[in-house]
Amino acid sequence: MISAATGAVALVVAPLALSHGVEHLVAAVVLGGVFQVALAAAGVARLMRFLPRSVMVGFVNALAILIFLSQVPHLVDVPWAVYGLLAAGLVVIVGLPRLTRVVPAPLVAITGLTVFTVAAGVAVPTVGDQGALPDSLPMLALPAVPPTWETLNIIAPYALALAMVGLIESLMTAKLVDDITDTHSNKTRESWGQGVANIVTGFFGGMGGCAMIGQTMINVKASGARTRLSTFLAGVFLLVLVVALGDLVGRIPMAALVAVMIMVSVGTFDWHSLRTLRRMPKSETTVMLSTVAVTVATHNLAYGVGIGVLVAMVLFARRVAHVVDVTSVLDPDGTTKVYRVSGQLFFASSNDLVFAFDYAGDPDTIVIDLSAAHIWDASTVAALDAITAKYAARGKTATISGMNEPSRIRHTALAGNLSGSH
Repeated sequence: MISAATGAVALVVAPLALSHGVEHLVAAVVLGGVFQVALAAAGVARLMRFLPRSVMVGFVNALAILIFLSQVPHLVDVPWAVYGLLAAGLVVIVGLPRLTRVVPAPLVAITGLTVFTVAAGVAVPTVGDQGALPDSLPMLALPAVPPTWETLNIIAPYALALAMVGLIESLMTAKLVDDITDTHSNKTRESWGQGVANIVTGFFGGMGGCAMIGQTMINVKASGARTRLSTFLAGVFLLVLVVALGDLVGRIPMAALVAVMIMVSVGTFDWHSLRTLRRMPKSETTVMLSTVAVTVATHNLAYGVGIGVLVAMVLFARRVAHVVDVTSVLDPDGTTKVYRVSGQLFFASSNDLVFAFDYAGDPDTIVIDLSAAHIWDASTVAALDAITAKYAARGKTATISGMNEPSRIRHTALAGNLSGSH
């Protein structure tokens, strides 16, 4: 999994750099790394189990769309030669793997197009046109900010946001790599590893980062990498290319990189999800589309995932709330009526429970059988209190029976102690 500075992190920390300067940004990166280590120790990685598949599919599809959209500016108002180079690059990336997989096709495309443009003197936008590359290594130094509570109040919100966005994107990327490689990664180790990396980065003046889904897809999917050695070498090669071979890197035509990233976006998109749209439940489709829409609109994968999870929770609660059933049986002698409640009882399903009983027409003895139900929260206990209170107000006795042990413990602890239950 390739980690470096990402757009999602940049969106979080850019306002701090604008309002208080680079030194406060660096301090926030260090603190963000500390937060990530603390969150890893607290077991935040275990929350990944609550990510529905539809959110994951939405995350992947939104990512593919963002990768593609980020290439469009490099194809507008450019010389016609760019489109020829782009087409040639796509042909190499698609066609070469059918002949041989000894050398990664993206590397061949980038090298071949660079040699061609330099040798033929073709004038097209290059990497060097995007900005100056560094020619020296960064120095280790402490952030030049006053160690005061005021400084902490300034950087803490940005640091926490950086930590959360970085962890969400990194853990989602790790899960995606797990699916592609059929392996299981240690998400807790990934989490504190990201934190340590951000702490070190901050002390060297870096802007912080997290897992880069685009580069990771190139590494794992396009190039077939399967070990951590590939991620280590990616950093080493980048350092050598930028610092020692900056002039050479600066001559790489942007068209070559655009061709690589377009194929990455095509390979990343889950095309199967489009073919199964009609067969999927509407709720699953809604979750996926909301994740895609928010991510593409904000250009922030963390926001998209957050909204997707929220929508999934609401729709799941709505679905479960409608599977509660109440049936009643009157004893032959007419003195006792038994209500049998089945299903999961929580705030969404128990609010209507109070209307399922015939308080005026029932006999003096009522039994509420919960042997096929489970009490999950205080809202349900309050609803049961309200039901028994309504019977009591009419001089009738309602008894609750059949509760399983967790439900009984929760009911015993809360019954009669909740405000508003009369």
